[in-house]
Amino acid sequence: VMKFRRVQVLLILAVLSVLLIHFLPCSNNAPMEEKPSPVHILILSSWRSGSSFTGQIFSQHPSVFYLMEPAWHVWVKMYQNSAKVLHMAVRDLVRSVFLCDMSVFDAYMSGRKKKSDLFQWETSRALCSPPACDLFSRSDIITAGNCRTICGEYPFSKVEEACKTYSHVAIKEVRFFDLKVLYPLLTDPSLNLKIIHLVRDPRAVFRSRENTMADLKRDSNIVVGSQRTKGEMGPYNTMQVICKSHVEIYKAGRQAIPSFLKDRYLLVRYEDIVRDPLAKAAQMYRFAELHFTPELRKWVHNITHGKGQGAQAFDIGSRDALRVSQAWRNTLPFQKIEKVQNVCKDAMDLLGYRLIQSEEEQKNMSLDLLFAQKF
Repeated sequence: VMKFRRVQVLLILAVLSVLLIHFLPCSNNAPMEEKPSPVHILILSSWRSGSSFTGQIFSQHPSVFYLMEPAWHVWVKMYQNSAKVLHMAVRDLVRSVFLCDMSVFDAYMSGRKKKSDLFQWETSRALCSPPACDLFSRSDIITAGNCRTICGEYPFSKVEEACKTYSHVAIKEVRFFDLKVLYPLLTDPSLNLKIIHLVRDPRAVFRSRENTMADLKRDSNIVVGSQRTKGEMGPYNTMQVICKSHVEIYKAGRQAIPSFLKDRYLLVRYEDIVRDPLAKAAQMYRFAELHFTPELRKWVHNITHGKGQGAQAFDIGSRDALRVSQAWRNTLPFQKIEKVQNVCKDAMDLLGYRLIQSEEEQKNMSLDLLFAQKF
């Protein structure tokens, strides 16, 4: 009997040993829990199209590391070149940022740089909260003004450190004029890239550009060449190139081939955002695989239903967004509207912006007629 019990005990110990080895492997061989692959979001637009506001919809999300127009540094450093020539340098910089490799800025910035040397750094909530700045919480809604005042003196290394702690990296960029330039990023296995193509009524863009002409002079020279920006037709020449680029990007983004674009391109009109901010924000968040939190819902509603008139060109503050988006109808002479419609007709037709035929229509055409086509 004693011998039998000893055999039983040995068998039980043997079984337990096998179970322990199977279910509790030694720490050296234990598989690491895989970190979800980051999602990369490129907000692709042009100047004065509501892209700074749209960028903030992503920047204020606590899961997003956001940068506004990092390619500004490329264009400032290499301003003697055309936009087409600069496409490759801009694409390489954007790829590095998506991968949180901020050493790419060494080519365009001074050696002893701070976080505050980065263009529009204060518009990034991620650069205004830990680990990039310890004075706010990562869940706070943070204004650029508050951030600029107290978060500027941190080292540039904090940009890369912060980027690596987020599940989503979003970039807003206005310096791509051809979607095909981005194909290598869309096929890059190290990236999970989604493109939000933001457009705005060319007549509204033109009016806004008139108010910020001095700020956009260098960029306009790069887009069309300094000679074509001069004279009465200068602003229209620039608009023609911008509108043509939107047409080409839209056509490439909407076609079934190449297959790698499937479910990775979303067209959004700025007018649709300001008409129904919560619905369009929800759509963009779903596309980007982000949760629309109650705090963000409240922020989106408040910032688009304020009393401000958007007087400051690059300021993102609470305003009556719908009214501001339509201000061009009361301030832009019909003669200029006709010229913009002429150089941007293809874009307006394709993107669902109806042409205005008279001054009376300019003032009285309803929004439902003006933006009849839905996306």
